Amino acid sequence: MFESLRNAATTFWNSDRTLAETDPEFVELFSNFAYDQVIREPAAHHPDLDDAARAMAILATLIGCQGLDEYALMVPVALDAGVSPIAVKEIVYQSVAYLGLGRVLPFLKKTNEIFAAKNIALPLAPQSTTTPETRASAGEQAQIDIFGEHMRGFAQSGPEETRHINKWLADNCFGDYYTRGGLDYRQREMITLCFLAAQGGCEPQLTAHASANMRTGNSKLFLIAVISQCMPYIGYPRTLNAIRCINEAASARADN
Repeated sequence: MFESLRNAATTFWNSDRTLAETDPEFVELFSNFAYDQVIREPAAHHPDLDDAARAMAILATLIGCQGLDEYALMVPVALDAGVSPIAVKEIVYQSVAYLGLGRVLPFLKKTNEIFAAKNIALPLAPQSTTTPETRASAGEQAQIDIFGEHMRGFAQSGPEETRHINKWLADNCFGDYYTRGGLDYRQREMITLCFLAAQGGCEPQLTAHASANMRTGNSKLFLIAVISQCMPYIGYPRTLNAIRCINEAASARADN
């Protein structure tokens, strides 16, 4: 997978010519690091992190850090790695809950452009599993399944003036998105971790979702491998912040 990504990046840079001509040393050093050293690092690997999962994590990370150009390179590579068109779209859709439509709309448009170029017919098969009448209860159940029994009644909790946000989290974030087909809870929690780590400034939520990842079966070592593979796209500060949150979540779970 990463050889094709390296080739795609090289083709992009060479067809654009700007970086290939003005920054050949940078192109070489970044490619050697991101597409060779990182992928060969044993601590950045995990048995559960196959090429498809790795590609999904990178797609989510690129949306989170607003890396549209690199995202456009990565989508075809992800499809070749076994990520289905439905899974790609689900990553984009779910990112709206964590980044907002203002930041996600360019990625949705770019995805559609890439799909059209590959003759992937749109719209894709529907993935919704809820109705307006069931989304709230289904969302609460998803929260309970992912975070634990303490989430029961969360939508009606908290100060009255902000209780509507808790309700929206239940029926919109979880009821509208997490209940959809195309991705399971483990995959959805993994991409959520990537959204949060990549955009930065979300450490409380990142710690909570690191714990939720572990509850759904994504181990600490798996999460560290995920973040390590995404480091070239978000840089060291956000990577180190994410690892600190993962360690805090793991420590808290061990203490309970």
